[in-house]
Amino acid sequence: DPVFRGMSGSRLGILLDGQEIHGGCGGRMDPPTAYIYPEAYDRVTVLKGPQSVLYLPGSSAGVVLFERDIQRMSEPGWSAQGSLTFGSFGRNDQYLEARGGNPDFYARANATRSDSDNYEDGDGKEVHSFYTRWSTSAALGWTPDDHTLIELSAGRSDGEAAYADRAMDGTKFERENVGLKFEKRNVSELVNKVEANVYYSYIDHVMDNYSLRANKGMKMLNNPDRETKGGRVAVTLTPTESVQVVLGADMKTDEHTFRDGTNYYSKPRTGDLSFDRYGVFGEATYALDDVRRVIGGLRLDDHEVTNDKMGGVKESETLPSGFLRFEQDYAGGAGTWYAGLGHAERFPDYWEYMRTGNTIVVPDARTFDTLDSEKTTQLDIGANWTHGEWSASVSGFYSKVDDYILLRWVSDKAANVRNVDATVYGLEGDLAWRFAPNWQAYGTLAWVRGSNDTDDKPLAQQPPLEAKLGVEYDNRVFSYGALLRMVSEQDRYDIGSGSIVANGQDLGPTGGFATLALNAGWRPNKTTLLTAGVDNVFDRTYREHLGKGGWDFGSAKVTDLRINEPGRTFWLKAQVALD
Repeated sequence: DPVFRGMSGSRLGILLDGQEIHGGCGGRMDPPTAYIYPEAYDRVTVLKGPQSVLYLPGSSAGVVLFERDIQRMSEPGWSAQGSLTFGSFGRNDQYLEARGGNPDFYARANATRSDSDNYEDGDGKEVHSFYTRWSTSAALGWTPDDHTLIELSAGRSDGEAAYADRAMDGTKFERENVGLKFEKRNVSELVNKVEANVYYSYIDHVMDNYSLRANKGMKMLNNPDRETKGGRVAVTLTPTESVQVVLGADMKTDEHTFRDGTNYYSKPRTGDLSFDRYGVFGEATYALDDVRRVIGGLRLDDHEVTNDKMGGVKESETLPSGFLRFEQDYAGGAGTWYAGLGHAERFPDYWEYMRTGNTIVVPDARTFDTLDSEKTTQLDIGANWTHGEWSASVSGFYSKVDDYILLRWVSDKAANVRNVDATVYGLEGDLAWRFAPNWQAYGTLAWVRGSNDTDDKPLAQQPPLEAKLGVEYDNRVFSYGALLRMVSEQDRYDIGSGSIVANGQDLGPTGGFATLALNAGWRPNKTTLLTAGVDNVFDRTYREHLGKGGWDFGSAKVTDLRINEPGRTFWLKAQVALD
């Protein structure tokens, strides 16, 4: 589960080529990122804070867009690329992608596979963590002219994974998806672009306590699944040279069912929660002059959740979101600064509702209708700058969250969930210096501080201060790099409180640590790149603050034993690109 500015889960929206997906597991064995293979995408964009209304509602931390570039081919041709990665602890990754076509049609297909054994921490202790996963996807597109695109895509993936922090392992993560995309540019002087997409995703997940671990006790198996359907349509208008307006609507339906038992395949499924959402949005950019602009947007979303465990009880709410931001270029276009105020209202998600009854199985009638939506009002400011051999950026935020949804764990499976008021603020920055030909030094910093104002406590599951320092050399034939990651101690915590992410909860303070990574590369020709490296060079024993207790295989229960990260890790990667 990714965490940004101390926020995660549905506070951080994730879209895969315009498709919104959620995992099937009630304990989030499979967050959306479990189904993402980053190497299969051309671009990853992070929209910080509630500073856009174009994509997902309630994404107070931001939105992450995984996208593929599509350009009409000027002549018939093809290209292919692939990679092989080998590393410590039996790591073995493969990636292959091929594209081909002509000016009117194109096709794309890719396949990935990742495999690893249990890793060892810096003390040489083996951690129950082996996994195998694979994916395939394909797309067919029609580009009758330079301004029109229609694409049909489909994908399938599966895998298994061992978990050191819980009583079960994941033995099936099967996902099937299909999507249809349409895009038309330069329609008229007024209409710059029309875009639409629809998609379908189905996830079938199995977890048990005996297939991937020794078990002398009772065998348990759960088989949840999730079916998601969605769509979006938007039109970009340019009524004047200084004004651009994007208007659109989107929707999503999400149904989750469940069955259990070692003979689960012969049992009918039982629904628990289903969600329906319909939204409309508008976002405008007004250029005051050549260097100053104002961007603003509004959206309205109608949410409804149906509790099939309680005879179809429904809760519904219509939630607004919006923002207003000022941007100005300076130093002759070498930099930009901005300041924006945004407001996002987030409907409780599946994992939060499923814990309103002190369980991950049945929401309680007493609290199902009392959990309020989360309301975030946030100020974002920042700047970026490039001059000669220097480049830098800095951004900060300050947010007040009314009815922040906080979990208080009462066991390894059950939690109380309630609303509190919270204050969260922080900053991140980076600086890079090309101090000599082919050389670059850089540094990054990220800091966040959260407070539970209702209980006058620190807000749970907040990351500590983190900084990175690196140096790189690359002459397009040989490359070398070193990266030092430094994480401070975290002494702000609320024991037992946390979030839906991997059933995360604070267990107490966490010590600081530093790790060093080294890498080197060689390009023998323009099509081939060989790289190698070692992570955690000094074989440090350390653990991250964000997380939960580990599974004690001796006592067969979750404890406050924390899980260490991998020790010294070697890797070797070969990449080939042909066109």
